[in-house]
Parts: sequence; C-alpha cells; structure tokens
Amino acid sequence: MKISGVDIRPGNIIEYENGIWKVGKIQHTQPGKGGAYMQVEMKNLVDGRKTNVRYRSADTVEKVRLDTKEFQYLYAEDEMLVFMDKDNYEQINLPTDLVGDAAAFLDDGMDVQLELYDEKPISVALPNTVEATITEADAVVKGQTASSSYKPAVLENGVRVMVPPHIESGTRIVVDVYERTYVGKAS
Repeated sequence: MKISGVDIRPGNIIEYENGIWKVGKIQHTQPGKGGAYMQVEMKNLVDGRKTNVRYRSADTVEKVRLDTKEFQYLYAEDEMLVFMDKDNYEQINLPTDLVGDAAAFLDDGMDVQLELYDEKPISVALPNTVEATITEADAVVKGQTASSSYKPAVLENGVRVMVPPHIESGTRIVVDVYERTYVGKAS
C-alpha cells in the first residue's frame, strides 16, 4: 500500500532501498523557504542499520504489512532462542539479538508475538510487563524516605532496576520489559 511521505507515522513498517525498515521518530519541518518535509528516523529490521531520510509530500513510500503469529518461548541454546508455534507445534531457532535487551526477561513457556515478513520472522515482541522476584536490594539510608527516592535492586534474571525504598529482597514486582522500570508490586 502506497502512502505519502508526510503520512509516515512512528511504528510504520516501510520499504526503502529494497529493505524493510521500522519508523522510529518523525519530525515534520516547514522551512521558511521551500516546501515542507518529514524527517524520518528508521531502523532496518533485517540487519539493524539506522538511517535518517527526508520525505516531501510528493514522495510516496510502500507501507509493508506484517503478519503476527503467537509463539511460545521454550529455551535458550548457545546464541539461539527456541520458540514453538502454538498452532502446529513446530519449533524454530532465532538469534538472541532479534529480541534485543528484552531477552533477559524471557521465561520458559512465555507467550510472545513474532512478526513475519514473507513467512520469515523479523522481530519478537514480549509482553510489555512481567513479574519478577528481587534477589538483592540495597538498604534504605535513614532520612532518604522523606522524598520520593528510588534505590537499586537486582532481579532474579540479573537485571538492575530502581525500586521504591519500601521494596525488599524476595518481593515480587511488576517490571516494564522495554524501559526496565518498576511498575508496581505483584498481586
């Protein structure tokens, strides 16, 4: 589907230079002289390269539609992650870097969404939040609780997050997977 260069929005998947690119940031610019344009920051979904491109309203780009499919994470093997198709139980191996930093939050049996282009997986989306147990939390310094301050803590998967002073070691919390931030106490 063709769209105008000024209709590009963050999150769109577009075709550019025979590759598939995900739009990160956009900035609409209207200089005093000349026509308006859209400054687009994009990331290649196949090799991870980033680029900035200017599109004018007369330019058109091909918007790519991806298929999403539910998979279940099974286990990690060397630098590969093993996922199972929930429909036909087929297993596929994908490189860890396809998941990125969020790979630390993968749990055996976790449901994830794979985005497919021409039946080939190009990205893995985890749930936005997960529950995790704190294994290590710094002690609260006296007088520190007067203001809304946070202290460092380490989760069971080794990820460091900042938590409120009342959270102690052994507490289950909800963590934002992509921001690596404390969301709340697990119920």
